[in-house]
Amino acid sequence: MLSKILIANRGEIAVRVMRTCRELGIATVAVYSELDRDALHTRFADEAHALGGQTAAESYLNTERILEIVQSSGADGVHPGYGFFSENADFARALSDAGVTWIGPPPEAIEVMGDKISSRKAAAAANVASVPGTLEPLKGAEDIVAFGNEHGWPVAIKAAYGGGGTGMKICASADEAASALESAEREATAYFGRPEAYLERYLTRPRHIEMQVFCDTHGNGVWLGERDCSTQRRHQKLIEETPAAGLPDDVRQAMGEAAVKVALGCGYVNAGTVEMLYQGGEFWFLEMNTRLQVEHCVTEEVTKLDLVAEQINVANGNALSFTQESIEHHGHAIECRINAEDPVKGFLPSPGTITRLRVPSGPGVRWDGGYEEGDTISQYYDNLIGKLVVWAPDRERATERMLRALGELVVDGIRTTTPAHLALLADPVFAAGEHSTKWVEDEFDSSLFGTPAAAPATTDGEAPAEELTERTVPVEVNGKRFSVRLWLPDAPASAPAKRSARPRPAAAGSTGGAGDGVVSAPMQGTIVKVLVSEGDEVDAGQALLVLEAMKMENHINAQGSGTVKEIRVEAGDTVGPGDVLLVIG
Repeated sequence: MLSKILIANRGEIAVRVMRTCRELGIATVAVYSELDRDALHTRFADEAHALGGQTAAESYLNTERILEIVQSSGADGVHPGYGFFSENADFARALSDAGVTWIGPPPEAIEVMGDKISSRKAAAAANVASVPGTLEPLKGAEDIVAFGNEHGWPVAIKAAYGGGGTGMKICASADEAASALESAEREATAYFGRPEAYLERYLTRPRHIEMQVFCDTHGNGVWLGERDCSTQRRHQKLIEETPAAGLPDDVRQAMGEAAVKVALGCGYVNAGTVEMLYQGGEFWFLEMNTRLQVEHCVTEEVTKLDLVAEQINVANGNALSFTQESIEHHGHAIECRINAEDPVKGFLPSPGTITRLRVPSGPGVRWDGGYEEGDTISQYYDNLIGKLVVWAPDRERATERMLRALGELVVDGIRTTTPAHLALLADPVFAAGEHSTKWVEDEFDSSLFGTPAAAPATTDGEAPAEELTERTVPVEVNGKRFSVRLWLPDAPASAPAKRSARPRPAAAGSTGGAGDGVVSAPMQGTIVKVLVSEGDEVDAGQALLVLEAMKMENHINAQGSGTVKEIRVEAGDTVGPGDVLLVIG
């Protein structure tokens, strides 16, 4: 039986896994990057070990270093959370070869389902229809053009080894094929370590319905109900709920049975999610996520099961603690992903330090958070702050309860998606269950998200006298984290991170080339590509640069027409909010 588990992840999912381990009497081991030395998950674990590096590739995707920590810490199991190594067959196999229990599916199942192309083939073998698309990796933009001309535009380019919208690009025409494929491959390589991509028909107005499945090593497979994840932006989920509103019982049953067939067909074990698209009474297999989902919480609320505990139970070689017949569903649950993004500015990432955090409570309210007051949201990682989950006897009550809980939530210092959640949940389209994956970006009036925040006021005058404050400071000894209590000046514990970009003056204009022609960075991030050259004539709305922040690529567009007079950045530069990127005259 597992006695010590290393969580190869960070943020809220690492803390979530640790909480169940603590209840089960299992010791926990955290790993952390240089930026996460004092993160919540490192503070919460029984022990924490340094990975080094800042970016995901340098830290949480450093296979060799994590394997070293597994051995030195004495961990006998590894839970991958979601993202990073959660769908990496090579990592799972390396752990098994080292005699360590992998709390996830067999590497062979990950290879079949983690590769979205082979997963489509597996679904076909199980007689489950997939969304029309390609069954081989794209060789170039010409494949996109041929598919689009045959099936119609737009088409979806998707990372073969990806998920959660990362590495997915919508290509509206043949002219966009090359740039869209390049962007999809770049994102996929950065976050999943593999650039392969494939194509799918882009449905006009589908709902995103997913089935939670669980399988064990004794041949048992069950589905625990569905989740509606249709409320999305940038192909990433904002709101999830269960059960799905208005889904006919016969369709729900057929979806669940199809999901189990797909899972058992590939020899699946442990928790997994079969994602489907539903439109006009029909459903199609989309992909299978071979891991615990972000939104597993709503399933837990209506089934009253601890899915992480069940993952550990199955990893220990035991049979499932429930059967298909014993699973009961009660009430309705809704989850809002509270992300560090500004919905008023098109959901631009908003990294920074949380200066105040007050989370809601009360009947039927749950908060799964990855940060506390004073913690910093880094540009290098996913921008999920936490998940606000509510349960109520029915959907109407659950919606009312979520609106109440969102009203209690306070997150200062950064912008969050909370205004978007409030507006979306109060909308009649959501109340009627008539929303789709296209609703937020194509149909909803985004002006209802609010107005841009005013610049913070400044205070003139002399600085206050220096005072000493008791602080608990993280220190590292031989790569292992310890906490030391000190009396220090009442000032920030660490200096701002240095930027790698060339020095430049502070921005005086907007994020586009309007007014004085200064184009500045709307957020902290890394320049991945400069799309123009000095002397180029540009039009209003034209993409000028590609800025990566929080694992998403963002195009910085011109706000007016003119000539590119000066470019002050290049690919690889790290920039901060307000930094001047280029000047248009």
